[in-house]
Amino acid sequence: MTETETPNPISQTARKKRRKNGFSLVELMVVLFIIGLLASVVIINVLPSQDKAMRVKAEADISTLNQALEMYRLDTATYPGAADGLTALVTPPADLMMPQNYRSGGYIKELPSDPWGRPYQYRVPGSNGKPFDVYSLGADGQPGGDGENADIIG
Repeated sequence: MTETETPNPISQTARKKRRKNGFSLVELMVVLFIIGLLASVVIINVLPSQDKAMRVKAEADISTLNQALEMYRLDTATYPGAADGLTALVTPPADLMMPQNYRSGGYIKELPSDPWGRPYQYRVPGSNGKPFDVYSLGADGQPGGDGENADIIG
């Protein structure tokens, strides 16, 4: 551009617009900080609910297994033995006294695992004079425990 030419006002405006488009690093950092703050608040409020949800799921599974065991008893006149365990609800045991009464397809489609990925436990006879116990060993996978590690017995 020579000294006699006047600057093109359109090109100066376009240059100013180009500089104003986009975000500065400070603006991006503020947005990331706010997102991190919100995420931490959500996590703090959701994690305790997950422990409770896992416990409720275990209780629901145990209730379903208890009902299936009762249907098994009504059809076969006995509960599964300790050797057969809960698998007797899916496939008929070899030593079943009345195999003709075993429900076609079993009493449940498949055995669920507890929320921590371990199989549910079956004890015959059960505690406190009950004919059986179905239970989960809780989060730690060990008998006994407190809080989330406590056994869940149906």
